[in-house]
Amino acid sequence: MQLDYGEFAFQQLHFYLAGTAAGLAFVGSPNADLNEVREFFPQAYLQSNQATVQAAADALVSYLSGQTKTVDIPLVIHKGTDLHRQVWETLQTIPYGHTWDYSQLAQAVGQPTAVRAVASAVGKNPLMLVIPCHRVVRKDGSLGGFRGGLPLKRQLLELEA
Repeated sequence: MQLDYGEFAFQQLHFYLAGTAAGLAFVGSPNADLNEVREFFPQAYLQSNQATVQAAADALVSYLSGQTKTVDIPLVIHKGTDLHRQVWETLQTIPYGHTWDYSQLAQAVGQPTAVRAVASAVGKNPLMLVIPCHRVVRKDGSLGGFRGGLPLKRQLLELEA
């Protein structure tokens, strides 16, 4: 599989993006290097092509700056188990400005006793920011984990509040 990659910056943060002409497949962690794409897609041939990901970059900057409440771009999901895909699909139904805890998410995907597996699927989301895994918190209201780091998760939740 070939993935084109490019990048975008917002404030002091730098992100890699990867995708195809059909849509975006990956959003990197802030200030991570290109190896993060390779960790998610070890078999992919990566080719630098900003044009492929520019629409996604523009949409993400609009979202992060508070100009839009969604990142409405085509997505391509190249990986994940059935549970992962189900969790990622369900994450997209959490409304802007709201949070769910991991138990609520597990219930929503029909796996109320699989909270740990659901939480693991959240952590493996290749499309951070676009598929809003930052909207999932611990039952006690604390932030829990986030591939992009807790400062970014806090910033995103404050943006959406």
